[in-house]
Amino acid sequence: MQRAVVQGSKRGLAVLAGVTAASGMGLVYALENSVSASGDNVHPYALPWAHSGPFSSFDIASVRRGYEVYKQVCAACHSMKFLHYRHFVDTIMTEEEAKAEAADALINDVDDKGATIQRPGILTDKLPAPYPNKKAAAAANNGAAPPDLSLMALARHGGDDYVFSLLTGYLEAPAGVKVDDGKAYNPYFPGGIISMPQQLFDEGIEYKDGTPATMSQQAKDVSAFMHWAAEPFHDTRKKWALKIAALIPFVAIVLVYGKRHIWSFTKSQKFLFKTVKGREPPKAQ
Repeated sequence: MQRAVVQGSKRGLAVLAGVTAASGMGLVYALENSVSASGDNVHPYALPWAHSGPFSSFDIASVRRGYEVYKQVCAACHSMKFLHYRHFVDTIMTEEEAKAEAADALINDVDDKGATIQRPGILTDKLPAPYPNKKAAAAANNGAAPPDLSLMALARHGGDDYVFSLLTGYLEAPAGVKVDDGKAYNPYFPGGIISMPQQLFDEGIEYKDGTPATMSQQAKDVSAFMHWAAEPFHDTRKKWALKIAALIPFVAIVLVYGKRHIWSFTKSQKFLFKTVKGREPPKAQ
């Protein structure tokens, strides 16, 4: 009887914990949506990215084109301080292509005598920054320093959807909205006023693979590249996750069998209490 009561209590606690967790998740979801709906910017619409699914990988051709967009358009103002040329190897380029890409860049360095020099890049170098420091970047851009793009795809709410919407969402300011010189109106940017003017235009660049370089195509490709730059080992991580998931049933069988084998002796024991003659408990009166 006591055992049944204990089991019933455990079930009740489990149900209560489940209801509490579900209520908490619902509250968080409601608060998140309410904050997004009441913000001062338009929420980006969801797009069907090739890498968004749990079993999906990056469209490497798109990532390669996105690097072309970054190199020809974005790199003039934005850095990627966490990305090295070695990250390109066996992901979006061959080792020879990555070495050639690095050699095209001029890297600031010092020689054996401590003098400042510029040398061709190597695989271990970071992608060169357009400005020597943040103050120089701000001075060259009307006081607004362009942010580093290494983790931008993960740092902004909406991720890839936000980046794509921002790059393609430039509009004329509505009546009553003042836009100062050197700034632009973009409803996807918090506040609507952004210091970066529109950067992507139809046929603004020419892709090496011949893909038509429309504005939306460039925005899609550079968004994919920025996400890849934030997670260069994204595809490898998913491959390992699939391998581990495939092993889980076998490991579970071994663990269950081992548990039953180890505990079978203990759980099958039976304890008998035998009264020794002369040590009988006193009888109740």
